[in-house]
Amino acid sequence: MPLAWQAGSLSISGSFFETRRLRARPFHDADVEAFVAYRGDPDVARYQSWSDFTLAEGRALVESMQGLRPGVPGQWYQFALEERADTALVGDLALKVSADEPREAEVGFTLAPAHQGKGYATEALRGLLGYAFGTLGLHRTIAVTDALNLPAAALLERVGMRREAHFHENVFFSEEAANSGLYG
Repeated sequence: MPLAWQAGSLSISGSFFETRRLRARPFHDADVEAFVAYRGDPDVARYQSWSDFTLAEGRALVESMQGLRPGVPGQWYQFALEERADTALVGDLALKVSADEPREAEVGFTLAPAHQGKGYATEALRGLLGYAFGTLGLHRTIAVTDALNLPAAALLERVGMRREAHFHENVFFSEEAANSGLYG
């Protein structure tokens, strides 16, 4: 088992998984307000592809996930990420299996500021990688991050991913051209 996705006590059931402290599960309508609250935070959106995340966008994303399942090639799946102890929404995880190469997927993550600095992102990403490699049988995962987002780059390296490319002004984060790092 690759060290990158050893998540300790990873428990998998259907379209969700659990780690020691967290549960990744489908989004529910009740998640929308907390989801929009952290996604609308300018510090969270700084290195993301959105800005000014609205309640309507949050509702639309949650609605679009209804009935979907993770691992469908060409389709993004967004997991709600909650604390197991009190079911507080702490963030979300994204997974998109490539339509062209169904053994490869892109992953993403967003944590609410109140839940950063607790090791949740590391635990969650390791759990997601365990799910991707173990349950979905994938061969490779990638992640793309703004080159200035040093905490995200450090997280990706901490879970065993390595920077494979550095691109110049190839993506837009918060509507500005940015350099990005590709991790695999």
